[in-house]
Amino acid sequence: MPSFKAGVRLALCRLSFKRFKGQYKGKNMNIQIGETGNFMGIWFSFLFVVGFVIIHLTSKQMKFLKVQPRSKFLSLAGGISVAYVFMHLLPELEEYQKGFEETFQGLEFLESHIYIIALLGLVIFYGLEQLAKNSKRQGEKAGTYKASFNVFWLHIGSFALYNAIIGYLLLRGEYQSELGMLLYFIAMGIHFVTNDKGLRATHKEDYDRYGRWILTVSITIGWMIAVYTEVNILILSVLSAFLAGGVILNVMKEELPEERESSFPAFFSGMLGYTILLLLL
Repeated sequence: MPSFKAGVRLALCRLSFKRFKGQYKGKNMNIQIGETGNFMGIWFSFLFVVGFVIIHLTSKQMKFLKVQPRSKFLSLAGGISVAYVFMHLLPELEEYQKGFEETFQGLEFLESHIYIIALLGLVIFYGLEQLAKNSKRQGEKAGTYKASFNVFWLHIGSFALYNAIIGYLLLRGEYQSELGMLLYFIAMGIHFVTNDKGLRATHKEDYDRYGRWILTVSITIGWMIAVYTEVNILILSVLSAFLAGGVILNVMKEELPEERESSFPAFFSGMLGYTILLLLL
């Protein structure tokens, strides 16, 4: 039988969670679908999911990505993705963090836990990227010029989770208006273009044969989960933080290396233009 003190602690924990959930339901960043919580709103988000699927399935045929030296579109896309993270995702994480601090007072380990999760997301994707690159180097020595099949499944599995989170947040994120969804689609859609290019370069025909289909299914599953249910605010904050870390890493790996021959004007233009759009929303 549990002790009386243990029972009291459990009751206090449940009360704290109810307070936390109640506070956020009263704010404008709750996870209710809100004004899009109707058939038309869901249908509108479905069109964007179809758009994401089309991007994954047709990115190989986008000839402007094959321009040498590196296509300026990729730098433009990187700027837009960075603007989305710093102007939307990180401020949203700050709001989540404030809610945690107000609700779970006295628990010091929660003071920065949202940002730790974002950092963890960055580290995980960085580690997987290095693993894939090292495997590809071994493949070049063996004449296959791609990462091993086992590494492929591990790498693509992480991006499947990444895509599922993006699919879920399309409908359950903070920007729940049609315009908000459109801006989200623009940022993530062009981000997918750069991700596809990198994954295809690492895994070659394995990505075209399996990877792109897995990613299209995962983003659709994430969206379907958002249609039929909603996760609690704790899980939503963790997903958003993990996504922020992953986006930052996936953008920086495309822009920072010297051999990428990135275009700063294109990167800056994408960042500035998308930032202005977010400020006008």
